[in-house]
Amino acid sequence: MKRKPFAILLLYFIFLVSGSLHAVGEKTVSLGGVLSWDSALIRSGVDEASRLRTWPVLILAAGDPSVSGADLSLSFDEGIPGQYRDGRDHYAVTVSPEVKAAGREWARSGGGAALFSGGTGGPLIVEAKSLNALFAPGRRIRDFSLEFWLYPFNLENGEEIFSWESSLPKDGRGAADYTVQQIQCVAAKNRLSWSFRDFFVSPDGLKFLDLAFSGDTPVVPRTWSHHQIYFDSDTGMIEYAVDGNVQTITYAALPGREGGEVYTPAAGIDGCFSLGGGFAGIMDEFRIYDTRPERPSLRKYPRAGRMETLPIDLGGENSEVIKVEARGGRTSPLPAGASAEFQENGRFRFADASEMQFFIRGSENPYWWDDSPWRVFVPGSDLPGGLRGRYVQIAVDFYPSADGLGSPYLEDMRITYMPDEPPMPPMSLTAAATDGGVQLRWKNSPDADTTGYLVYYGTVKGDYFGESAILGISPIDAGQQNSLFIDGLKNGVLYYFRVAAYSRRDTSSLRAGEFSREVSARPLEGL
Repeated sequence: MKRKPFAILLLYFIFLVSGSLHAVGEKTVSLGGVLSWDSALIRSGVDEASRLRTWPVLILAAGDPSVSGADLSLSFDEGIPGQYRDGRDHYAVTVSPEVKAAGREWARSGGGAALFSGGTGGPLIVEAKSLNALFAPGRRIRDFSLEFWLYPFNLENGEEIFSWESSLPKDGRGAADYTVQQIQCVAAKNRLSWSFRDFFVSPDGLKFLDLAFSGDTPVVPRTWSHHQIYFDSDTGMIEYAVDGNVQTITYAALPGREGGEVYTPAAGIDGCFSLGGGFAGIMDEFRIYDTRPERPSLRKYPRAGRMETLPIDLGGENSEVIKVEARGGRTSPLPAGASAEFQENGRFRFADASEMQFFIRGSENPYWWDDSPWRVFVPGSDLPGGLRGRYVQIAVDFYPSADGLGSPYLEDMRITYMPDEPPMPPMSLTAAATDGGVQLRWKNSPDADTTGYLVYYGTVKGDYFGESAILGISPIDAGQQNSLFIDGLKNGVLYYFRVAAYSRRDTSSLRAGEFSREVSARPLEGL
């Protein structure tokens, strides 16, 4: 009776061992996460975001607005407010210490945005430094457009989004009497209110025109919205659009309609823009153009992207990929880059229609993939039909949400594979001497992929460089036999033997395993 518990424990141990045999010899390679994404060789429409999760993740690249024809371009992508600059180099930028950098996860486009705290003493100042600047002193402006993305936190009445001030001679000839020009954009009743004071000047430079208007569509706090002002010097039309929808059309003309005398903008001296004075929120992609730009894309992620890894070396030919696991999720538009959902493995398809699709291929040559087509796989699942090769590549397609405001992200991946180890040596090697030869016998290697055996012989213990056998120099290929008679040896000489099993996938690929135990025999006359 006392032996029964021991027998049960023994059976339980055997069960555990047999249940885990599939994992014996398995190895893993990790990508991403703490190891970063240096392995992501090809990135088309895919960026690396550092503050979305603990470690950098791969995410769709936000669409870059067109800068063709831009006079001023503030992308705020530099990451440090003190380094904000005009991408066209027409304007000098001075940044208050109160202005902070918002990272990629908050930006509407590119790698960053400007974060304003709402303090009146903390604006961002922009001044023309080039005579080519549209708002250079004394410049008579024709067509122009001004646009920016806005993400207000609360949008209280009176918050100033931006302003421009300058001094212009009242008679247009440099007299001592100056008028103060001003463009101002402020929050009023959940909308943006625009005013232009003495900015539009008659053709003779002696008369000024004041204009004021606001949008019809409320600006929603904690939501990105695009704002654009466009002036057409041929007709005097001023158009204000929010998210591409026209809110107001008015005319800088007398009378105030199309066909009247057109007043055009004139830039005075000492002019400067002040961005974010009293505004609490985020601003991105502030631009001025000397023409009408393309219609803005309201999709943060306008197109799909793709990532392909470097060829990943598994260390040995014919290695078998067991599975590839992945972790990732999707972002939500509010806040702009916050992690909204996270999952491990499975089909990365989300409710907002964003998704990732995974591909893999294998090869023995890291420079030749023509015979290795991409195969779709589901992370965490066994690969159907298996996949072998010393090198593998993984690709991931990223697709944005239906509204273009959300993106999937990839945090890390792990490849589990089984190295194709050389076969184990044969067992129970014996040697029987004869006259001028030795008869060798052995039991087959336990590895099922063994395709033959190599017999090593020599006259020095541990050195197997024999040359005298009729079958040839050491080693001799015995094929799939488990015995071999080696003839042509010298009588009276002690010979040492070992046998190694090998596997072969083709005529040029033979991999021998470890030696069997060493045996010896001395051929003698008369045996």
